[in-house]
Amino acid sequence: MSLLSPSTRTAPDDRSRDASDRPARATKQRRPALAGCVVVLSLALAGLLLLHRWIPDVGGVGLVVDSVIAWFGLVIPVLFVLGVVSRYGRSLFAVLVPSLVWALLFVPAIVPLAWSSPASVAAGTTGTGATSTGTTALTVASQNIEASSGTGVTSARALAATGADVIALEEMTDADFDSISSTLAAQYPYSFGVGTVGLWSRYPVINAQPLNLGLGWNRALAADLDTPQGLVSIYVIHAASARPGDVSARNSMLTALADTLPNDENERVIAVGDFNAASTDRAMSGIFSQLAEPNQTSGMFGNTWPSTLPVTRLDHLLQRGMTVTANTTLTAGDSDHRAILATLTL
Repeated sequence: MSLLSPSTRTAPDDRSRDASDRPARATKQRRPALAGCVVVLSLALAGLLLLHRWIPDVGGVGLVVDSVIAWFGLVIPVLFVLGVVSRYGRSLFAVLVPSLVWALLFVPAIVPLAWSSPASVAAGTTGTGATSTGTTALTVASQNIEASSGTGVTSARALAATGADVIALEEMTDADFDSISSTLAAQYPYSFGVGTVGLWSRYPVINAQPLNLGLGWNRALAADLDTPQGLVSIYVIHAASARPGDVSARNSMLTALADTLPNDENERVIAVGDFNAASTDRAMSGIFSQLAEPNQTSGMFGNTWPSTLPVTRLDHLLQRGMTVTANTTLTAGDSDHRAILATLTL
């Protein structure tokens, strides 16, 4: 005879239900911790995106973060998935913070050129040197040819085939300049080279001079292009290399360039070449306060290095006083840098 009344007995089904509930309860207990991690990581990511230029460049950390900061946006989808798993609305709300910060910082720079400046594309071009409005179109090509690649002439021919009016090359040897000048002489009768940089143009090159930018040897030049619409200043830059823990020479050159630009008397100015600094690098601030970098024709960042799988944009064309109608990158020769090609309306 059982001593338990029917009302106090535990049915087998009840015992199995309690056992099956234990993992569910344990899972629910872990989710608040996951949600807390998502919130903390989201706010930390937002702070990193906003304040990356304030990170001390100890051991090259600042340089690396500045160069690839946009790629930190790939963390956002991961945080979103973790927020969904946590089943806490507050974690998903927290993920919105870095999402909005990333969008505000980078979306304006990655939309196609036609979206960022519709008037630029509307101007159009009707051929080398002319636009539909009768003004002059100036197409500029530039590439760090990587002297050790031995394909400087190949790069020069590829850039000339684009119909560019001006070609700027960086990381040249003296032999490179001579061979490239011979190759381009028929199409580009005007040229000037110094140190590791060279300039070839369909338009007369006047007032050309070396520009050492405080480095002590020449990795830059300054000149005027005598176009049908008047003079256009052009600076060709091959900034000193930047390596983790060793950016002082590069920073000094870029600061010197920023200090030089206000003295330029021409309304139209171009600075082009290998700056060895990403658009998001703190060392570019002084230059970007005076010159603008156009968006890519097809959108996105237009990364140029390394050429096989570009992760950052070290090569730039910056300008003021003109309207950019096209801006792209392309492969030329076997250099580790992609070339850049931009068309401006004078």
